[in-house]
Amino acid sequence: MTKKPEIAKSVKTGSYLTNYHDEGEGFPVVLIHGSGPGVSAWANWRLVIPKLAAKRRVLAPDMVGFGYTDRPEGIELNYKTWIKQILDFLDALGLEQVDLVGNSFGGSLALALAIEYPERIRKIVLMGAMGVDFPITKGLDSVWGYEPSVENMREMLNLFVYDKSIATDELARMRYEASIEPGFQESFSSMFPEPRQRWVEFMARSDEEITSIKQPTLIVHGREDLVIPLENSFKLFRLIDDAQLHVFGHCGHWTQIEQTDKFTTLVNNFLSE
Repeated sequence: MTKKPEIAKSVKTGSYLTNYHDEGEGFPVVLIHGSGPGVSAWANWRLVIPKLAAKRRVLAPDMVGFGYTDRPEGIELNYKTWIKQILDFLDALGLEQVDLVGNSFGGSLALALAIEYPERIRKIVLMGAMGVDFPITKGLDSVWGYEPSVENMREMLNLFVYDKSIATDELARMRYEASIEPGFQESFSSMFPEPRQRWVEFMARSDEEITSIKQPTLIVHGREDLVIPLENSFKLFRLIDDAQLHVFGHCGHWTQIEQTDKFTTLVNNFLSE
């Protein structure tokens, strides 16, 4: 039986094992995935990891409740748990300071870490990030309300990308299969129940907190993003002092997949500065 590419190394984080990818050498960057159905670090970052790993050490964990990280019974899947998991992950690997790349939901975790544990974070990349309050989009409401079927997964993928040719039958089938692995949909559907606006607010930080961020920050967004509004990134750009903003035209929510080469060049250059 061949091993799934989604499953890589594992390390103890608190009371459970976190599945993570670890490639390359040099100053470490941690990639935090988004919160879509069937997501894993590999699904989110598979095209990006080798390109970033050419210049640095790349670490991409499955956040608890997602992917192939253990799902301990009774664990509360919330902000505090995810922040603690990342800190435990850094401590377990002996990493005092890292760069962070956060996608969507992962962007809000990157912001929280920079605000609460600034000494642990050197630079931040935010990609289609949550972390500020906004009226929930129809796209995000659909993503969080996903019910497993190949058709629903294809609709999800069409929401994520501007170039619909990316949302192939094969990709829809692969992500659907991932979404129905034992325990996956159960934990996913428990995370963001209706009314879902409260989870947007729950993951937002105050303007004052965001203004306190001192790390150099690269903010990236797709102009045609139907899941997280482009205005989020403009707001973050206004609030974070040492920030730069890059908007890709003809690009939806999946910048790292629709604009892989340009995205990784941008991130590599920023982290190397």
